[in-house]
Amino acid sequence: MLLSLIHITVIDIIDILIVAFLLYKLYQLIKGTAAIKIFFGIAIVYLVWLLVKALKMELVESIMGQVIGVGVIALIVVFQQEVRQFLLILGDKYFKRGFFVGKVKLRNDFSLEGVESIVQACMEMSETKTGALIVITRETSLQTIIQTGETVNADINTQLIKAIFYKNAPLHDGAMIIEKNRIVAAKCILPVSQNPNLPNEYGLRHRSGLGISETSDALVIIVSEQSGNISIAQNGQIHKASGRDYLKKAILAYLRQKSDSKKEHKAEKEANKAVEDSKI
Repeated sequence: MLLSLIHITVIDIIDILIVAFLLYKLYQLIKGTAAIKIFFGIAIVYLVWLLVKALKMELVESIMGQVIGVGVIALIVVFQQEVRQFLLILGDKYFKRGFFVGKVKLRNDFSLEGVESIVQACMEMSETKTGALIVITRETSLQTIIQTGETVNADINTQLIKAIFYKNAPLHDGAMIIEKNRIVAAKCILPVSQNPNLPNEYGLRHRSGLGISETSDALVIIVSEQSGNISIAQNGQIHKASGRDYLKKAILAYLRQKSDSKKEHKAEKEANKAVEDSKI
């Protein structure tokens, strides 16, 4: 009897799947942050509103309806970083990579030699415990960040990277921005992440690297001055790089637009899997 009153169409199923997908992606972006508590609070308020509607409590329903209506704007303000990151991931994964990008090896004119120079510099600075903060751009413009630092505009070079981050060098404090296979600026100021779940070992350098990864699609490499450990921040997540090969594969996977061989595609999948397994 009850089942005969329930009419579910294919469109209803598609509707449910789309909503579930969007909620899952939103949860992935905000888990481990203070925003997750706000998300669950809003979900509880919404469920109470649905219950009030079902019970036909018109006065309470009217008040809560107004609150929820205004709350949509508040949500955009509260979750602005998460919404921005979600749109970046969506556009990068399902638009640029999937449909309208031709077969090229690396993005933005990056060369394998440039990647190798970055990796070599990071490994040598790791050995000497030289603190470093390197931001590699992809699609999001970081012009406002670049303007906070000093213009370099030089080819990527291992010795130059090490010289900039040398402890007594005038440009060592701050971030280096690498764009289109060139070091465009150094001593740049990055936004600091407010993620409360970061380990105590992560200081201001790590929080700054994570902060710019939360608001852009940049890949950030952090070399710890205390331990010499190398970390990678991307898409609002930070993890340790477990060696030279790992670091190189992670950078190549980030810069590669579309594989032109099965071997490259396999290497990219392995790098991405390693990144996912190491996320905190």
